[in-house]
Amino acid sequence: MNFKEGEVLYFNKPLQWTSFNLVARVRFHLNRKLKMKKLKVGHAGTLDPLATGVMIICTGKATKRIEEFQYQTKEYIATIQLGATTPSFDLEKEIDATYPTEHITPELVKEALERFIGEIQQIPPVFSACKVDGARAYDLARKGKEVELKPKTLVIDEIELLECNLPDIKIRVVCSKGTYIRALARDIGEALNSGAHLTGLIRTRVGEVTLAHCLAPDNFPEWLDHQVIEEEN
Repeated sequence: MNFKEGEVLYFNKPLQWTSFNLVARVRFHLNRKLKMKKLKVGHAGTLDPLATGVMIICTGKATKRIEEFQYQTKEYIATIQLGATTPSFDLEKEIDATYPTEHITPELVKEALERFIGEIQQIPPVFSACKVDGARAYDLARKGKEVELKPKTLVIDEIELLECNLPDIKIRVVCSKGTYIRALARDIGEALNSGAHLTGLIRTRVGEVTLAHCLAPDNFPEWLDHQVIEEEN
């Protein structure tokens, strides 16, 4: 392998890790193994700290392929709690409002999910990396400033209801770049005349890369020791 010329690595990002944490860990082990001071390492698509799953990491000249991977279709398994909202649309923030769920049935859930298949408009969460006048939305939101984000056009190819244990549901989503599953949870709650927030998220696929292809970060140093690494001239 030649990490300077460029390699593409697949990881299962752990819970509570930021995407930056994973990149930094991979870069640290590569620099130590290769006895280098500096190696370009980047990821192809952010995952929130409260999400786990497939993350593609590119090294060296392969970082030029990051955009290519970002545009590939992604698949997620999301767990959503109906009847309650949070400012972040997930568990990062405390519940700020509760709503009735007695009227919700599995049939109503299925009908609501079908409305999101195809090209949709989605307003990103204010607690997101979207930029507003050059600043990250989450930085402004955490300072208590008003954040107004414009709707974005995206495509949802598939939504499947996997489990329905009301007020909790589990869904599988296949979608395009730029989809916020937290925002989708918010919108599903509104479509059901209630509220909702994300309580669990796993990215199970990016393009053809699935969790079965992924390394656990803790196993990376051992995996690296077993690789044949090309010597630089």
